[in-house]
Amino acid sequence: MSNTPLALTMGDPAGIGIEIAAKAWIARQDQNIPPFILIGDGTLVQQKLNSLFDNLSVQMITAVDQGLDIFDTHIPVLDPGIGQSDAELTLAAIECAVSLCQQGTVAAMITNPIQKKRLYDAGFKHPGHTEFLAELTGAAGKSVMMLACSDLKVVPATIHIPINEISSHLTSVHLERVIRTTLSDLKQRFGKRNPHVVIAGLNPHAGEEGSIGREEVEIITPLVQKLTTEGHHVTGPYPADSLFHAAARQKYDAAICMYHDQALIPIKTIDFERGVNVTLGLPIIRTSPDHGTADNIAGKGIANPASLIAALQMADEMVRLSKDKLHG
Repeated sequence: MSNTPLALTMGDPAGIGIEIAAKAWIARQDQNIPPFILIGDGTLVQQKLNSLFDNLSVQMITAVDQGLDIFDTHIPVLDPGIGQSDAELTLAAIECAVSLCQQGTVAAMITNPIQKKRLYDAGFKHPGHTEFLAELTGAAGKSVMMLACSDLKVVPATIHIPINEISSHLTSVHLERVIRTTLSDLKQRFGKRNPHVVIAGLNPHAGEEGSIGREEVEIITPLVQKLTTEGHHVTGPYPADSLFHAAARQKYDAAICMYHDQALIPIKTIDFERGVNVTLGLPIIRTSPDHGTADNIAGKGIANPASLIAALQMADEMVRLSKDKLHG
């Protein structure tokens, strides 16, 4: 466990972020939760927690080291002091956490879910959380999304695009960037000295040598050969339907998938409650629970903190492995 706390953003005020943050803190001893600072509007956080919990100890802080000192007995809350609307408060928490990461006063950031529609209505110009973080950290165009649990790490090469547009987005240049970023972060953030990355085919049976689609023959296979020649442990393309069973998963460190559901279906089947969203390619460590704001259950006290707890634990592990890599 790091001696530097983590920064946890409150997420969308209308969602479950503040509730699951409190539940993670309550589980701090039983589940070995690393110390964190909850970043968000102090008044809002206090109101939400008072409505959901009895006698929960919350303390406002003005410096990160204060939070580390009191974490055993209080939830430390750092208020950025910026914004009025829900959208402004949401973005202020994210910007504050990024700044703390860049200053080195926190070891990593974990983001609670945001509601993109509400942000769009307020003038938010980014496709999502990941792109906003990439711009804030100077990594625009470099970030890659990974979904991870204890038994599987998957990276979708394309994300929120229609199925009939996947092939046009799946260029050799784009796929190479995704694979190289994944290899780099597996080494730097996950402690893999020679990571083995497998590549799923786009078409059924990985195209059957071009008889069921040409993407494998024209894009994926030449790229795998290029990276292999450079000494990287990259193999494929493999039929996606045989890539995720238990025995297959033991043979690689991460799988590059060609589209959103090809990646998310296996990981959500394997560990629906504890999947973690990890952003690769950033100069800071960022994880997030792999679910949305769950507005329909917000305020009812029934939100499950399992994915957030996993995100906190994974961020802490990544911090440790990054330090080991730095000093090793």
